[in-house]
Amino acid sequence: MKREAAWRVFAGEYNDSTVEIKGEGEMTPSYVVTPLGAKINRLFIIGVLTDVENISESGDLVRGHVSDPTGVFTLYSRQYQQDATNALSSIEVPAFVAVVGKARTYTPEEGSLYVSIRPERVIEVNADTRDRWILETCECTKDRIEAVVEAMKMNQSNAYDLRKLGYSRELSEGIVAALKNYENIDVNKYLTLIRESLQYLTPSRETLPDIKIDEKIDEKKEEEKVKEVETKTDKDDFEEIENTVFETIKEIEGKDGASWDAITMKCEKAGLDKDSIEEALTSLMDKGLIYEPILGTIKTT
Repeated sequence: MKREAAWRVFAGEYNDSTVEIKGEGEMTPSYVVTPLGAKINRLFIIGVLTDVENISESGDLVRGHVSDPTGVFTLYSRQYQQDATNALSSIEVPAFVAVVGKARTYTPEEGSLYVSIRPERVIEVNADTRDRWILETCECTKDRIEAVVEAMKMNQSNAYDLRKLGYSRELSEGIVAALKNYENIDVNKYLTLIRESLQYLTPSRETLPDIKIDEKIDEKKEEEKVKEVETKTDKDDFEEIENTVFETIKEIEGKDGASWDAITMKCEKAGLDKDSIEEALTSLMDKGLIYEPILGTIKTT
């Protein structure tokens, strides 16, 4: 049986998935379909491994979390993936890791679906490798957005016409399934996801890929641009707050980190309010710049 290609997707897109195509029979693969039409059996991700926890008494099941600029992937590894389980257990967190794994789902009740990854291979990588993955995944996400927009223009979306436009069979079939099962796919949400990811690497945002969109979406983008200009000052202020909090943590953290209360107290003395401090701490965690080794204690990565 042909080995499934591994998709590059951000956590923000993957975790929005609520559609599964179940294979019939033991040898038929199942797929998670994202709102942008990625038809995923396997995926390739790179991010910050923030924690690994043994969640079974027998010790044969571990759970880990990998953070990228848009969210957090959840990994579950069992004894049947011994190499991956051993790698997860041996890597000292936090660390940049590359993961190739299978898409997995959990449906606790009718109408709800949660996605995770069963890792096949886990290796430690450096920050440059992570940054290249972010750029490549932005490009892949942009391609899916363009394909979805093209499908939306059709009287009736179909894989045949999408393939004639040059899109792969897998993506064409995935987009048709996405448009059938997701209501009101908000491509602007994923445009923002790309912007935020690129902004994380290059604050000027000048490397944002050129994305062809229809007039309706263009109007919404213009409204967003106006709002962006109106809030630019607030954004610059927040970046300054974030830098202050980060420098404070580096200044006072010891071998075991700095307590949340100590960080808050010192930042308040510097003139920051408590809500801004907590917002900055959350943002720094999302970016993988800090983590919480134990509850109430913060360390830089």
